[in-house]
Amino acid sequence: MSSNIQTTQVPALTLNDGNEIPQLGFGVFQVPPADTAGVVAHALRTGYRLIDTAAAYGNESGVGEAVANSGLAREEVYVTTKLWNDDHGRERTRRAFEASLERLGLDDVDLYLIHWPAPGRGRYIETWEALCELKDSGRTRSIGVSNFTVEHLERVIDATGVVPAVNQIELHPEFQQRELREFHRERGIATEAWSPLGKGRVMEHPVIGELAAAHGRTPAQVVLRWHLQLGNIVIPKSVTPSRIEENFRLFDFELGEEEMDRLAKLDTGRRIGPDPLRFG
Repeated sequence: MSSNIQTTQVPALTLNDGNEIPQLGFGVFQVPPADTAGVVAHALRTGYRLIDTAAAYGNESGVGEAVANSGLAREEVYVTTKLWNDDHGRERTRRAFEASLERLGLDDVDLYLIHWPAPGRGRYIETWEALCELKDSGRTRSIGVSNFTVEHLERVIDATGVVPAVNQIELHPEFQQRELREFHRERGIATEAWSPLGKGRVMEHPVIGELAAAHGRTPAQVVLRWHLQLGNIVIPKSVTPSRIEENFRLFDFELGEEEMDRLAKLDTGRRIGPDPLRFG
């Protein structure tokens, strides 16, 4: 291992298939492809060990380059990628998965997700069956979904008997998805939060500002710590080295029960991203 790479302090969660996933990771949504290798390299040097990308982001190659040049063994870096809506269906899923591996320069991934249920296409059950086959082949260690509602989850579980290991969903203090998170808890599905900072909007809330001041932390650190204490997997994204480092410094403070309760009251039910019932 390269001497300039930090030893991770990130706790791991055990998924329902027995595999472990780091609870804090690094997302690359909207990171320009030309910048991705450098940005991810800095995240890995900082100590992140989960990198979350997707075919739709157009930057899988940069992720793969950073991992290959990191000085870390393959098993030390947890790589997630996702299947885009245009590739639903058994055969298209297989081809898309192979293309993602090729762009990443990897023989396998740790987690493969259906990016959106795209219910209007009517193929997410068939697509989930294809992911089950990919897991059986050993080329992805775990399989899951993203942006699935309770209805979508129930349908894939009923059709296959296979419970997704992860559901990656929009989740931040203004959109807390309690009902869906409770369903996850009952079925043993890990909750992973995308847009965990609400695209910055929620960090302007005075309650978050007060908690940040009380702990000598930034609003972003308070929100990310809230996620961790809820048991969520969280994947903040930044292209700014200082913020990449700031978002990693979450393990030397803790929010109290009353503070967690104050944050629970910030839920407005307002999405930032698309509605999974209509998108795709």
